[in-house]
Amino acid sequence: MNSSPTSTAAAASGARRTNVRYWILALIFIVTTVNYADRATLSITGPAMREEFGFSAVQMGYIFSAFSWAYVMAQIPGGWLLDRFGARRIYAASIFLWSFFTLLQGWLGMFATIGAAMTVLFMLRFAVGLAESPAFPANAKVVASWFPTAERGTASAIFNAAQYFAAVVFTPLMAWVTHTMGWHHVYMWMGIMGMALAMLWLRIMRSPATHPAVNRAELEYIEQGGGLIHMSEGAGKADGKTAAPGGWFYARQLLRNRMLAGVYLGQYCINVLTYFFLTWFPVYLVQARGMSILKAGFVASLPAICGFLGGVLGGVISDSLLRRGYSLTVARKVPIVAGMLLSVSMIACNYVDAEWLVVGIMALAFFGKGIGALGWAVVADTAPKEVMGLAGSIFNTFGNIAGIVTPIVIGYILSATGSFNGALVFVGINALVTVLSYLVIVKDIRRVELKHPQ
Repeated sequence: MNSSPTSTAAAASGARRTNVRYWILALIFIVTTVNYADRATLSITGPAMREEFGFSAVQMGYIFSAFSWAYVMAQIPGGWLLDRFGARRIYAASIFLWSFFTLLQGWLGMFATIGAAMTVLFMLRFAVGLAESPAFPANAKVVASWFPTAERGTASAIFNAAQYFAAVVFTPLMAWVTHTMGWHHVYMWMGIMGMALAMLWLRIMRSPATHPAVNRAELEYIEQGGGLIHMSEGAGKADGKTAAPGGWFYARQLLRNRMLAGVYLGQYCINVLTYFFLTWFPVYLVQARGMSILKAGFVASLPAICGFLGGVLGGVISDSLLRRGYSLTVARKVPIVAGMLLSVSMIACNYVDAEWLVVGIMALAFFGKGIGALGWAVVADTAPKEVMGLAGSIFNTFGNIAGIVTPIVIGYILSATGSFNGALVFVGINALVTVLSYLVIVKDIRRVELKHPQ
C-alpha cells in the first residue's frame, strides 16, 4: 500500500496522529440518538396520554403532525443560523431548547380540559420541531470539517444510523418507564438528559483547527484529505460570501443545480421508506398480519436493527471503494443504488402469507434502506464551503416533506382500498425512483461552486 502525503508528513515529524475526530463522531452519534428518541416520545406515551386526557384518534393525528410541519418550515432558517453563527453554538442551543420543550411536556397534566391539553401539547411538539431543525445540517457541517473525504461516507452513515439505534434502545426503555413510573417521567428524564448533553457539546466541540487535543499530524491528515478544518465558524461575519447577507441568492443557485435536484429527490424518496417504518409499519403488522400489539412492537424493532447494520455497512462500502481508487461518484452511487433496489423487495410481502417471510422481507428492505441512506455523505461532499448549513437545510427540507406526505397518502390508500397492498407498492416505487434519480438526474458528484454577488 502506498503511503499518503499526510502519513509521510506525520512520520517525518515523528508525531503519532491523534484520533480526536472519532470522539467527535461518537458525540454526534449520541446527540442524534437522543434527537430521535425525543421525536419518538409521543409514539410511546401516546396511548397512556390518550387514556388520561381522552384525545381522539383525529386529535392525536394533528398532534403527531406538529413536529414535522415545524421541522420542515424551520430548515432553511436553521441553516442560515448555522452559517452565520457556527455549528458549535447553534447546535448547543438547539439541543438545550428541544430538551427543554420535551421536559415541559411532562407537566401537561396541569391542564384539566382536553382542548387546553391538546393545544399546549401541539405547541410544545411544534416547538421541538423548530428547535431540532438545525441538527442534521449541523451534523453534516461538522463531519465535513472533521473528516477527510475518504472517511466521510462511514462517518455520515454512522451518525445517520443513530435513528435506528434510538429505536432499538430507547423504545423499550421509554415503554418500561411509562409502565412503571408513568408517562410524565419519560419527558422529564429525556429533557434533563438532553440539557446536560447540550452543556457537554459546548464544552467538547471545536473546529479541528482550534481543538486543543488535535495534533498537527491529524490536522494535516484531515485538511489534505479534503476536510474543511475551520468549520466555517463565524465566517458570516468575516466576509460577505456566505448565506448571511444574501441567503436566498445562494439558495436559488442550489435549487437550480441539476445534481443537487437529483439528490433532493432521492432523499425525499428514501425518507418515504423511513416514515413508513416509523408510522404505519406496526399498524400493518397488527391489521394486515394479525399480530398482537406486544408482538408487533417486538417485531418492529427487527427492521430497525437491520437498518442500523445496513447504515453502517453502506458507509464502509462507500469509503472502501474510494480507497480502492474509484471515483467519488461511483463510491457514493453504488451503495445507494444497490440498497434501494433491495428495498423494493418489500412489495413481495403482498404475495406471501408466512409470518416469518413477511418479517424477513421487511428486514431485508430496511437493511437495504440503511445501505442506501448516504444522502448526508453526499451533502458533505457537494455543499459549497461558504453555505454548508444552508445546503444541508435545503436537503433536509425536501427529505422531511416525506414525513408529512407519506402518512397521509398511505391513509388515503387504506381508506380507498381497505388493504396495505397498494401502500407497499407506493413505498417500493419511491425506492425505485431513488435509483432512477441517482442514475439519470445526478451525474458526477462534486462540490458545487457558487457565484457571488458583485
